[in-house]
Amino acid sequence: MYVVTGGAGFIGSNIVAALDERQPGSVLVCDRLRDGVKWSNLAKRELIDIVPPEELFAFLDRHARDVEAVVHMGAISSTVETDADRIFANNYRLSLGLWQWCVRHQVRLIYASSAATYGDGARGFDDDGDPKALAALRPLNAYGWSKNLFDRRIARLLAGGETPPPQWVGLKFFNVYGPNEYHKGDQRSVAVQIYERISRGEAARLFKSHRPDYGDGGQLRDFIWVGDCVDIVLWLLDHPGVSGLFNCGTGKARSFADLAAAVFAAADRKPKIEYVPMPETLRAKYQYFTEARMDRLRAAGYGKPFTTLEEGVRRYVRDYLAQADRHR
Repeated sequence: MYVVTGGAGFIGSNIVAALDERQPGSVLVCDRLRDGVKWSNLAKRELIDIVPPEELFAFLDRHARDVEAVVHMGAISSTVETDADRIFANNYRLSLGLWQWCVRHQVRLIYASSAATYGDGARGFDDDGDPKALAALRPLNAYGWSKNLFDRRIARLLAGGETPPPQWVGLKFFNVYGPNEYHKGDQRSVAVQIYERISRGEAARLFKSHRPDYGDGGQLRDFIWVGDCVDIVLWLLDHPGVSGLFNCGTGKARSFADLAAAVFAAADRKPKIEYVPMPETLRAKYQYFTEARMDRLRAAGYGKPFTTLEEGVRRYVRDYLAQADRHR
């Protein structure tokens, strides 16, 4: 049995789909569906059960012998969430509880960290898991802080000689896009937001630059197709000897203008872009550049090439956004 927390969410549901396709009926999802559309992300899957977070540890204790691995994607992932108590409880305490459970029962753990831990990028994007390197990072929001706090806690435990799970991996996800993100509102990828606007005959909207060294739409991100993230998780599950903290990006920064051009091309539309002022509340916390260093994951043995931005956007538009059923 694989336990996937946040399994009805964006990245989590794509991992659930891949595991279910490999071994139908092998996945237990931990999540809250509430009254929205997240259930649609799981509608095609054969699941063991869906357990809310408050019941997770009791379930795990009852089925400890059956759990092959915990894939912990559950989190408050909004970069504009202001309730730091809620973020801390969900992103740190629950994560630490799962780590401790996996240590006690010797179960493998893969968990989601984030590129938001790098802050404005002034200290680079090196996935160095040393406690001093992690302590030097300065996240720009409570979400990034909570993820870095957990990474630091794990690094300190390991440095102190404490026993980890038999396999443990933290993945620092960069700008992920792809199917099943539709419930995320304003936190959806720019790719789907552009597609929806141009499908209505409207112009795409991108932020103006408020720095002289970047043109409008020239802000750079490491955009990664969600299928590549899933492939990394599957590879890790197939290679239980690999542990560590790793970036999950492509290693290639591209501009938002490039992203918009890829969406227009995939939708067979003529480019039309409006540049709008960035909200004042975001300007001081905005990342103008992200680019993952992928040396450590490559050195660990992961050799599959990453999907180009143009190909990933083409798949997203053709296979999902342009279809009546947009879910994986």
